[in-house]
Amino acid sequence: MNIVRLGPNFICGEDRRIDFRIHERLAGPASTRIWVVGQFEGTHGATDFSLCEKLCSLASIRMGFLNHLFYPWGYLLQGLAIVHFIRRRPDTYWIYIILFLGPIGAVVYLCAEALPDAGLLRGAFKVFPRRKRIGQLEAAIRDNPSAGNYEELGDLYMDDGRLALARAAFDNAVRARGDSLDAFYRRGVCALLLGDAAEALPDLERVVGKEANYDFYRAGGLLAHAYAQTGRKDRAETLFRQVTARSVASETYLNFADLLASEGRTAEAREWARKVLDKKPTMPGYLRRRERPWFRSASKLLKRLPA
Repeated sequence: MNIVRLGPNFICGEDRRIDFRIHERLAGPASTRIWVVGQFEGTHGATDFSLCEKLCSLASIRMGFLNHLFYPWGYLLQGLAIVHFIRRRPDTYWIYIILFLGPIGAVVYLCAEALPDAGLLRGAFKVFPRRKRIGQLEAAIRDNPSAGNYEELGDLYMDDGRLALARAAFDNAVRARGDSLDAFYRRGVCALLLGDAAEALPDLERVVGKEANYDFYRAGGLLAHAYAQTGRKDRAETLFRQVTARSVASETYLNFADLLASEGRTAEAREWARKVLDKKPTMPGYLRRRERPWFRSASKLLKRLPA
């Protein structure tokens, strides 16, 4: 049989009998229809609208059957995929896969993007052991207020997001033993994250003065950021350039870009923000997932600065 066209109508090109059977199973919570067999005849140039209707609906019938297999869990899978997409912001095309492919698209997304992100949630799974250890250290410090106990307690408070308590714990660690660079460094980081850049300066200067490459040059980058926050912009720029010559940390690049933007040097600020995004194509997948917050910050900065 010579078929001329398959469009709005199904047209036969020769005057002969068409014997067409459609085997389909209509599925869904409210559907009780079973196998359907259709026989149709056509003549030269004639159209069969029943056959056309069957053909056009076949894809949606099959998708309905797949949705029935996932019902009602398909909606839950799509919801989880959308929530993860909003929070993690992977490539934009994933939202179309989730929405238009339904549960199948959600499963593909969760396997490709959400499962690899599970490694980033290790800290969240450790919240209860961490808080248990915090309680043990708080009790132990009453009997043994050693610098080591205070430093460990400060680290746990930082991991738990309680920066003020962490800063106080590092204060006690420094008083108990004043030769621990890590206690000074972490106390300075806490002060900077709490918005107290002036108090962070002495600690960070002490650390960078003794070890310029401390914490893979992050200490130097944070010291430059503290200089910028306290109005010492010339010194901040000099230190930023020294650190960025040896480090490719996105945090340092963006802090330097913020400094340049505050001075009205838009072109240079955009250049440093663009350097953060330029690292993305060559990064392994696990690093790209870790760097997503910095990628978003760089994109926001580029949108805010005029080209």
